[in-house]
Amino acid sequence: MTAGITVDLADPVPPYEQIRRQLSSLIAVGMVEPGSRLPTVRSLAADLGIAAGTVARAYKELEQQGLIESRRRNGTVVLGPPDAPRGASGEAAVMDAVDGLIRTARAAGIRDDTLIDLVRCRLSSKLES
Repeated sequence: MTAGITVDLADPVPPYEQIRRQLSSLIAVGMVEPGSRLPTVRSLAADLGIAAGTVARAYKELEQQGLIESRRRNGTVVLGPPDAPRGASGEAAVMDAVDGLIRTARAAGIRDDTLIDLVRCRLSSKLES
């Protein structure tokens, strides 16, 4: 599970927000399915080399969004996105497009962090228009 989650301490975005965003995205596209158990706070923190409180804050915010639920004996479980059910074919199309974008960027010699910055910039400009 932690293979898909990374924290960049040089990023101006706080680590808890990086974790929250990544988990939220993984849940939204179905890569982490409803009913899946997330790593414990301590386990994920140890894997990422950060404080347990940082992971706990990310989990708390995800719980407030209705994406996950902490259960005493079962740990933290993914509930799924609270919005309308997603179509599997739509998710697959988006994942294919993302994979294609990554392949194209790498073939062009664009670094991963530059690609992420480009996507964020485009998303921001699309939100404003």
